[in-house]
This record gives sequence, C-alpha cells and structure tokens, in this order.
Amino acid sequence: MAGHSKWANIKFRKSVQDAKRGKIFTKLIREISVAARIGGADESTNSRLRDVVSKALKANMKRDTIDNAIKRGAGGLEGANMIEMRYEGYGPAGVAILVDCLSDNKNRTVSEVRHCFTKHGGNLGTDGSVAYMFNKQGEIIVKPADKDYLIELAIELGVADIVEDEEHVILITTPDSYHIILNGLIEKNIEVEHSQVAMRAANLTAVTEDVSETLIKLIDALEDLDDVQEVYYNALLP
Repeated sequence: MAGHSKWANIKFRKSVQDAKRGKIFTKLIREISVAARIGGADESTNSRLRDVVSKALKANMKRDTIDNAIKRGAGGLEGANMIEMRYEGYGPAGVAILVDCLSDNKNRTVSEVRHCFTKHGGNLGTDGSVAYMFNKQGEIIVKPADKDYLIELAIELGVADIVEDEEHVILITTPDSYHIILNGLIEKNIEVEHSQVAMRAANLTAVTEDVSETLIKLIDALEDLDDVQEVYYNALLP
C-alpha cells in the first residue's frame, strides 16, 4: 500500500483556529446532544457519541461541559428539534461540494448556505447532483514513533489503504470497520491524532490559484455558519 497524490492537499484546520471564531464548541455541543438523543448516553455503545466526545476533548472542551451536553441530549432537553441535512452544490469552476448541517430551522439553513454559494461564485444543486462523486470512509491519522510497526499492525487489523507523508500515517477504512480498527489501535496504546468517518471525493480535479482562492473563501464562509458541521469538496488545490 502506498500514498496517493490526492492526499497531498489534505488540510486539517486546527481546533484552536475555529475556537477563535467562537464556533467549534457550539458545533460540538450540538453534535454531542444529537448523538446522545439518537443513540443514548453510553459512549461504549454509541459510537457516534464516542467519536464526537473524543473530538471535543481534543478541542480542550471541559468534561463537565461534555457531560452536560450528553445529559441534555439523552433527556430530550436539547437537540430534540435538530434535523440532519446535506446540501450539494458547485463552487467556482464547477468544484463539487457537500455541506452537512445540523439545524432546527431548515429554511434559515438553506438560505444561509445558498447565500454563501452565490456570493462566492457557486450555486446549490439538486439532491444527488454531486453526492455520487464522493465515498464514505473512515480516516485515522497517527503520528507514530515507529511507522513500520504501525503499518504492520494496520494491515493485521484490516485497513483498506495506508497513506504516508513525512510525519503522519493515514489509515483508510471502510465505514463498517472504522471503529473495530480504531479500538484495535487504542488497545495497542497507539495514540491517534485525529479520526473521523468522512465523505471523500473519488477523484480530485486540479484548480488554478485564482479558483483556489475563491474556493477557500467559500469553504471558510460555509464552515463559519453555525448550522454547518462539515464541508467536503473535490478540488486539488495548487
């Protein structure tokens, strides 16, 4: 297994950057509450809750805050009216974009998302217009002390692919095997830097610097919306 050029432009925005904009905790608390409402308050049996709690802890959210969000969600006091929505659209130069949202007001959310697209040279598409260009997969990012050992362990655990750069190893899994492999790493005391189930483009399209600048402004504007949880796109940035 080897790295692919499409991973060269993977960019992880640090939690502290989002926190400065006052958004990350709001999004995480909302996601925690919804996960607890849907799957219950037990992290050992609710994998979605376990993932978002891990994300919240890495963002330096206090455990008390997390526990309160879980209690409110599990008790139906928060997140009861939240609806999961996915919008599909096109950015500048026809770049395909998926926008995952959690909202208690669909009309507000679609209006804000549409405004972002329109303002930055894009437009919303219909359901299914770009989703077929993306695959759902697990991603586990590790900065290992011993790459050879990690790769051997990952193969033994059954990863779908392994991508390497100078410092990190990215383990690609199927959605079904994601938690099995993640738990296998944790049992072996492998420190995971970041993990998620995400939508990734099957193929990336190279864009010019001018298009890239406009696209990044669009992505930033979308991510800055309170109702937006994740944004995915199929552009290979220069």
